[in-house]
Amino acid sequence: MRKGNGKGKFIEDITDFIFVEHQPEKADVIFIPGGDQGALAVTAAKLYRGGYAPWVLPSGRFSKPVGRCMIPGYETEWEFLRDILVEHGVPKEAVLEERQATFTYENAIFSRKVTDAFGIEVKRAILCPQACHARRALLYYEVLYPDAEFFVCPTVTRGISRENWFLEDGKIDVVLGEMEKCGGQF
Repeated sequence: MRKGNGKGKFIEDITDFIFVEHQPEKADVIFIPGGDQGALAVTAAKLYRGGYAPWVLPSGRFSKPVGRCMIPGYETEWEFLRDILVEHGVPKEAVLEERQATFTYENAIFSRKVTDAFGIEVKRAILCPQACHARRALLYYEVLYPDAEFFVCPTVTRGISRENWFLEDGKIDVVLGEMEKCGGQF
């Protein structure tokens, strides 16, 4: 049982819940749950080049609230992420395509349709989300792949990490928003 002041324990509990992270292990596929953060694809490419999985599946059309892709020169988040993957050494043939999703749960739903269509039995998967988005992304992918074991390999984006999220109002808002979405979107 942990002891300490209430605020410290509260911050520690939220941190441990939201910022999920594992060491990567061999898997059937590497998932990237969409977005405009190219660093996610860099992380996934490094894992691919390290031999952790034969496939990478970035997912995403655009963010539903915005209604269009906000990445200059791209129609979909998938195209953006694919280009970064290829730039970082992932062969085009190893990048699966999912360009319909407009929010995180759809990333998981449509990714499942892609892996099923390719006959990829996902027993083990690596998930490459933003660090502050790790728990929610993991929850959704676990719903769609209930028998799979997941290894979350997040990337710190927007300067929001487990070490600093509680130090600035904007970062606190993002992380507590993730907490709310984890409960509210189910």
